[in-house]
Amino acid sequence: LLGYLPSGNWAVGLAVATLWIFLPWLEILTKIRALRMPLERELAHKNPPGRDLFPNLDDLTEEIERQGFELVNDLGCDWDAQHQFLRLFHRPSDQTQAALCLVDQGNIAFYYISLVTRLLDGRVFTTWNYPFSYSLKFLPQTHIQRLRSTASFIAMCEAHQHLLSRNKISVDAIPKLDPPQLQALLQQDLTAQITHNVRAGLLAQVDKQQVRYTWRGMFYLWFRFLWDFVRL
Repeated sequence: LLGYLPSGNWAVGLAVATLWIFLPWLEILTKIRALRMPLERELAHKNPPGRDLFPNLDDLTEEIERQGFELVNDLGCDWDAQHQFLRLFHRPSDQTQAALCLVDQGNIAFYYISLVTRLLDGRVFTTWNYPFSYSLKFLPQTHIQRLRSTASFIAMCEAHQHLLSRNKISVDAIPKLDPPQLQALLQQDLTAQITHNVRAGLLAQVDKQQVRYTWRGMFYLWFRFLWDFVRL
């Protein structure tokens, strides 16, 4: 359409659309192909980013705490050119975990919020507003409900409760967790997800500490981009 409107030529429009669809390969073949990720994600205490990078951190924190959540810890994980900040919350009344996450990739930074309920049988139900299609496969026991990034936190909480209700999750199926356990479980999930994607063929080990995307993984990223493109 962008090519057709100025020129009135469908061939030009088709060429521009094709270029747009294949444009992500430029980043995939340069940046993503050279990317190295840690095999084990180690989360450690991290000071909050400045207001210039995350100006609405305090406002979002207050919004989350107004829904009964208690701040557990500020965590982070840095690797390659990516810096992640994560503010972890816990709501004792229903054992829901909330995380406010900032991803800083240097040339781009974005945040998202997730709500997590863990069950005794190992299943994990997650509601989040991650703004892009996720770049890795989720663990088989993980159930994801994705909302638009514009959704308010109250709307996210309501949607998460609907997710649990639809799956007939009873209170007895949810274990009581101490706040220190949340960090350990989160780190365990992140490491297990990397291992799962290695087994799925999307990632391959470079050495004992690092993994990289395989060609299969790079095609997976491209198809995820196309899915986001269609959703728009």
